[in-house]
Amino acid sequence: MIVPSYEIRPAAHAHGKGVFLLEPVSRGQVIVAPDAINRIYNAEERAALVPGSPEDEACVRWFESYHTVSTDWPDDCYVNHSFSPTGLWHLGFVFATRDLAVGDEVTVDYSFLVDDDEKMPFMDAETGREIIGYKWADNLRKSTEQLLDLLEDPGTSA
Repeated sequence: MIVPSYEIRPAAHAHGKGVFLLEPVSRGQVIVAPDAINRIYNAEERAALVPGSPEDEACVRWFESYHTVSTDWPDDCYVNHSFSPTGLWHLGFVFATRDLAVGDEVTVDYSFLVDDDEKMPFMDAETGREIIGYKWADNLRKSTEQLLDLLEDPGTSA
């Protein structure tokens, strides 16, 4: 579920559509929160999904080697990838990486959303680089460190 008011419209830097804010969001504020998660897929079930199927396309890493699948395609699916994201994915939540203004697009680094060393079937639209999933320990460490930085008072950083 996308928490602040938003609209779906053509993406600024990627193909297709994106999520754009209709209200300002403060650094560290939750932008996306999980809801209606009724099933978790283990690694074996994830591997059994037919490549390119609606289930495979809607599969997102939840934690470790467990995934969620949401084939009803809620608006969350319009959150695009960026290596300079406006949102930080951490255990299913997306936090604002900086103060965001009305009209800013919500983006995340897909490296946090896919399996260990999994390669996305497309390149980053801005840099042309491959998007490769972090190993779980790195994923959790990186997202936790980044979240702690976001929640730290900017005036007190060491």
